[in-house]
Amino acid sequence: MAVTKQHIVSEKLHSRIVNGNNIFPHAVSVEGKRMIFVSGQLAWDKDGNCVGKGDMRAQFRQVCENLAEALASAGASWQDVVQTNTYVTDMDAFFKCVDIRHEYFGPGFPTSTTVEVRRLAHPDMLVEIEVVAVVG
Repeated sequence: MAVTKQHIVSEKLHSRIVNGNNIFPHAVSVEGKRMIFVSGQLAWDKDGNCVGKGDMRAQFRQVCENLAEALASAGASWQDVVQTNTYVTDMDAFFKCVDIRHEYFGPGFPTSTTVEVRRLAHPDMLVEIEVVAVVG
């Protein structure tokens, strides 16, 4: 069974637009076989070193690379992502990463929740992202 995904953007709801693009749809309707839940990823390299200490853009990119690897390991890609939950320690710094977010998440155009938190699992980490993907 092939996965059918419909992005829903209601004209009756506010849409956040950055650089002429919707950042996320209001809902995603999915019909498919298999769901993949990816644990929150931090900006660790393969050896457990913090990438981009103090630099949210560098950490955001590393987190996305980690997510890409986790998705690929499970047989999925960015196109299959339907939901994201993002936790950041500085919302203003997060908004400076929207271009990176679109670079990675754009193909799947997933629903999105972003929350500013006081601290993540490690004091050097500035962003953590978990995703849900659906594949056929």
